[in-house]
Amino acid sequence: MQPPKTKRISHPHELHGDSRPDDYYWLRNREQPEVVQYLEAENRYYEETMLPLAPFTDHLYEEMVARIPGQEMNVPVQDGPYFYYHRMEKELQYPVYARKRAVTREDLATASEEVILDLNALAVEGGYLSVTVQRMSPDHTRLAYLENRDGTDEFTAFVKDLGTGTLLPDRIEGVFIGASLEWDAAGDHLFYVTIDDSQRPYRVWRHRMGDTGEDTLLYEETDITFSVRLGKSRSGRFLWINSESKTTSEVRYIDATAPRETPRIFASRRSGIEYDLEHWGDDFLILTNEGAQNFRLMRCPTEDLTARTDLFPYDDSKYLQAVYPFASFLLLAGRQNGFTELWMYKDGDLRVLPWEESLYTVSAHGNRSYDTAELLVSFESLLTPRTTYAIDSRTLARTCLQVAPVSGPYNPDDYTQERLFAKAPDGKDVPMLIVSRKDARVDGPSPLILYAYGSYGANSDPHFDPMRLSLLDRGIIYAVAQIRGGSEMGRSWYEDGKLLNKRNTFTDFIACAQDLIRRGYTTTKKLAIRGGSAGGLLMGGVVNMAGELFGAVVANVPFVDVVTTMLDATIPLTSLEWDEWGNPEDPAFYAYMKSYSPYDNVEKKAYPHMLVTTGLNDPRVAYWEPAKWVARLRELKTDDNTLLLKTNMGAGHFGASGRLSHLKEMAGIYAFMLSHIGIDA
Repeated sequence: MQPPKTKRISHPHELHGDSRPDDYYWLRNREQPEVVQYLEAENRYYEETMLPLAPFTDHLYEEMVARIPGQEMNVPVQDGPYFYYHRMEKELQYPVYARKRAVTREDLATASEEVILDLNALAVEGGYLSVTVQRMSPDHTRLAYLENRDGTDEFTAFVKDLGTGTLLPDRIEGVFIGASLEWDAAGDHLFYVTIDDSQRPYRVWRHRMGDTGEDTLLYEETDITFSVRLGKSRSGRFLWINSESKTTSEVRYIDATAPRETPRIFASRRSGIEYDLEHWGDDFLILTNEGAQNFRLMRCPTEDLTARTDLFPYDDSKYLQAVYPFASFLLLAGRQNGFTELWMYKDGDLRVLPWEESLYTVSAHGNRSYDTAELLVSFESLLTPRTTYAIDSRTLARTCLQVAPVSGPYNPDDYTQERLFAKAPDGKDVPMLIVSRKDARVDGPSPLILYAYGSYGANSDPHFDPMRLSLLDRGIIYAVAQIRGGSEMGRSWYEDGKLLNKRNTFTDFIACAQDLIRRGYTTTKKLAIRGGSAGGLLMGGVVNMAGELFGAVVANVPFVDVVTTMLDATIPLTSLEWDEWGNPEDPAFYAYMKSYSPYDNVEKKAYPHMLVTTGLNDPRVAYWEPAKWVARLRELKTDDNTLLLKTNMGAGHFGASGRLSHLKEMAGIYAFMLSHIGIDA
């Protein structure tokens, strides 16, 4: 079967005295039959090309399914009279959410289970299902949750009566995907966030339970570069309305015991100043970057918003990212020396929680109770499965409650993890995380998969993935490049990889690839790379800049038409992105974006083997970006290497929703990569 060819229609973009050809612009119109026909032709070509790899794909899938334990259950978390948890059965696509009524953790063994939400019962065979936010009413009698069935960011809020198991008439359409649903203190009202035509969360509403009339609009964010999210203090006392761009924030608050009051503003927005609020005793806590690039923690009385003091001196080596108040102490989460850390603040003393391994990720484990001495913490590394500890806040004594089960053979002593540093062109040391079998390089350079993201300050931290064992046991080295654009090395690491510094993200990644080759870990023919979304932009950028380094590339839902998208504020979420990428209406940003935008820089030259995926309903990266990119690559590339486009016609940004369906997709991705770097069984 020959690769699909699609028509070209001249469509130059003119701006700042510059002309950008865009002959595949017409693919934006999904209502045009030829667009769907082209996507379906690419899907048929994908299936035909992948057919010889079907046995390998099936074998990988069977291996991954075999790694799924018979049953998985997270550690139950206490909230009032109940312990809440979710569990997964091996043969199920989705989790089952449940609870047990118990006074102490020791009582759970004999307590009976009450299923509060079984996603498998909601799912339709072969269909898409996403349930994100779940909020229990304060009296634990009703569950509010968000549900979506098409892969977009527009969800429906339902409320389930847990006594009868039926849904209440209170159904709310058009709710944003996350951080958008909260109860008041009495459970009489639901607060929620809706989106505008560009998918921007911008309005906050109050709904009175049982009321069939119009809901009350509490706040509308009119600045198109800002979005809105809802939150609630851990004490349950206050509701937060956070209005924020990527550089500036403003918080309004509502007393949850007086839900009909007008939201009050805490501090008006000032350009470049970010802050978050929490509540602790008689005080508000303020986590802010004002005068502190890596954020500091302040307090002020709830009755006097101007009397602000630091809880402890600012330390630039600690990047503070979140604060979790408990009645008698605070837990702070952040980063130091390139890794996640947790600190406990109690009686005026700040102390770090110590860990034994050199590479790790540690986080708070969904603690729900405010008035408790027990702190739940999750720990994992590239070698250690997710482990949940209970820490006594009075003594810091640590009790292991659960180690996530690994089905099948696994001996961590057979594997090794390490951190290396590559030298970027400007002299910066770029961290890389490496995991492999100890015998991986006995016979010389090995096949290697290099992953990275590198945008929005998001971090790529060490985590354990039992499915990765199928790669490692074939002698493959798995590496993660912690490139600029993430926050791994602090807030400055993020700032140095955005806006007019964005090219650092690409050159950091290339430096990592070159370093791994120079060290003898791999070779160009044995090196596969992978990234998704903004990480897909990374893939597109580096194949244009240094495609000769890579044997195979997988770009999932890649953001590759940067200039065109950032010029169109009608496209979902574009206006919210200007603080990350810049607004190309400014000539300086236009020229800089154009210099790295993958679609605008495709050249007549050889490219590696490439697999590109997208979702027809993706609201974050529209399907036409990868579709246009692949069409232009087909037009210009001079090699005979494989180029595939796979469009999920019934999903969005995150691909298949069911666990087994997701593993099937991953098996295909792995089979493609491995087959092109020397592994075919």
